Amino acid sequence: MNNNDPLRVAVAGLGAIGLEVARRIDAGDLPGIALVAVSARDRTRAERRLSDFRAPPQVLSLDGLAAVADIVVECAPAAVFLEIAESVIAQGRTLVPLSVGVLLNHPELIGRLEKTGARIMVPTGALLGLDAVRAVAEGKVDSIRLTTRKPPAGLKGAPWLALNGIDIDAITEPTRIFSGNAREAARGFPANVNVAAALALAGIGPERTEVEIWADPTVTRNTHRVTVEADAARLTMTIEGIPSPDNPATGRITALSVIATLRRLTAPMVVGT
Repeated sequence: MNNNDPLRVAVAGLGAIGLEVARRIDAGDLPGIALVAVSARDRTRAERRLSDFRAPPQVLSLDGLAAVADIVVECAPAAVFLEIAESVIAQGRTLVPLSVGVLLNHPELIGRLEKTGARIMVPTGALLGLDAVRAVAEGKVDSIRLTTRKPPAGLKGAPWLALNGIDIDAITEPTRIFSGNAREAARGFPANVNVAAALALAGIGPERTEVEIWADPTVTRNTHRVTVEADAARLTMTIEGIPSPDNPATGRITALSVIATLRRLTAPMVVGT
C-alpha cells in the first residue's frame, strides 16, 4: 500500500450503526477511505442490503475481515467482540470498536497491541467531552461520575436485569436500577452503556469511574450526564441522544461518531485532542 491508496475499511455487523457507516463510505462521503468488506450473521440478508451500493463490498466471516482491511469497525453483538478483536490485533490492523465494555474485562487485548503493531481507536459514541476528560486526566482527577437515563426499552436484554429480577416492562416511574463502577456496569449492561467504558478508558479507569443507570419512562432520549472533579477543571456535561428507530439501545449519534472517527484518519486538518 502506498500513500495514494485509500484506507481499506471493513465493517463487522450490518445493524443500524454498521449499515449507516457502510452506506456513507460507499457514497464517497469519506475521501481517502474505501469499503472493502462487511460481515453479518445472515449473509443473504446482508447481500440484499448491499445490492444498491455503488461498489458492493465482499461479505466475509468475522475472522476474515482483517485479512483484507486496514481498519475494522466493530458494530456487532458484544458476544462476538473477542473473535473480531483477536483477529484484528493478531494481524496488526486498526480496530474501531463499539462494544467497548468488553475491553474492560479483557485488558490482555490492549497489552498485545504494541507487540503486533495493532491499534484500537475508541469512538466517542453517544457520549461527549472525552477530549476534555483525556486532557484533565493528564493531571490530578478526584472523581468522574456518569449518570445514564434511558427509556426502559433501551435497557431490555441486559444481564443485570435477569440477575437481579428486574422486570423492565413493569417500571412506570424513574427508577435507579444500577449503581457501581464502570467495570461492573460493562458486565451488567454490555450492549446498553458502552459509554461508561469509553469514559473509564479516557479518564481514571473502570474501578474509579462511578456509574448510575436509571430506567426512566418519562424520557424519550438516552441521556448521559458526566461530572468530573479535577485539579485543572470542573466539568459538567449532558447529552440527550435520540434513540435509533431500529435499535433503542443505541443512539443515532453513534454511527455519526464512527464516521467522524474515520474522517480524522485522512483529514488534512484535525480539530480537538
